Amino acid sequence: MNYQMIGKTVPAVEMQLNRGEVIFTQSGGMAWQSDGIAMSTNTRGGVLKGLGRMLAGESMFIAHYEAVCDNAVIAFASTVPGSILDVDVRGANGLIIQKGAFLCAENSVELETVFTKRFSSGFFGGEGFILQRLTGSGKAFLEIDGDVTVKELAPGEVLKVDTGNVVAFAPTVNYEVETVKGMGNILFGGEGLFLTKLTGPGKVVLQTMNFADFTGQIAARIPSGD
Repeated sequence: MNYQMIGKTVPAVEMQLNRGEVIFTQSGGMAWQSDGIAMSTNTRGGVLKGLGRMLAGESMFIAHYEAVCDNAVIAFASTVPGSILDVDVRGANGLIIQKGAFLCAENSVELETVFTKRFSSGFFGGEGFILQRLTGSGKAFLEIDGDVTVKELAPGEVLKVDTGNVVAFAPTVNYEVETVKGMGNILFGGEGLFLTKLTGPGKVVLQTMNFADFTGQIAARIPSGD
């Protein structure tokens, strides 16, 4: 598989596939394609896995695109202004990603639902109790809201992040949510009640746009009609 990133504001990843190569995505993720691509849709792993993806805020069904000839072209586009990050998935531990981050991947990559280790992380973290894990071996593509930054945390190193700015992290990173300290900070700080606390070692992927805050800013400026 050869690929290139196209565009800067709302980018896409365009791939050139040879016969037999398969890319899968959430339903509706494909932007354009040439002749020579065959599409099939299923729950990829059964109904229970499909239901798990629904709980994570994703589609129950997965679309598979297989090249039936050499040099077939297909592209997958992001849904909001930002960027697309390509990651190499290797091994059973893989990469933990937030809901909404997955764009597409090679067929040798597996997408599964996982639970955060602490119930409070899911209940208060703003991203839901359920996350997703990429495992297997191959290339995957993540949708980034805004720009991307990658940090490598040393053992015991702590990074506190607004939950909506977390994209992905290695399974070795401890994920929990802590309360913002100080009543004045809670009432007037404008950052909400909770922060995500990430403790190394391991890689952390962040995005500069918190899409929930972005949509909230837009909603606040829409006339009520009264």
